Amino acid sequence: MNIQIFGKSKCFDTQKAQRWFKERRIKFQYIDLRRYGISRGELSSVKNAVGLSALVDEKDEDYPLYKYLSSDDARFEKLVEDQYLIRTPLVRNGRQATVGFQPETWKAWE
Repeated sequence: MNIQIFGKSKCFDTQKAQRWFKERRIKFQYIDLRRYGISRGELSSVKNAVGLSALVDEKDEDYPLYKYLSSDDARFEKLVEDQYLIRTPLVRNGRQATVGFQPETWKAWE
């Protein structure tokens, strides 16, 4: 397994995801979205795995502006530009990906 966790350091679900993998002694790479971000290609790969709507944090204060963008391409570009709108954690295992805390899915990866 080649696990990558993209998250925010103060996100409770990101911390839970890291703890879940540590408890099972599964190695992972943690990438802080606020500090390093996620590349367009990686974000596109996650989008292809989970869908565009799953990537968006509906609790973010800028979500009302985001949801009125006219096309999926414009919405994706907004996520690439303003990565604080991305719901965390994003957990990748090759071409597979999840958004949020989803241990049931991660168990199937083992």
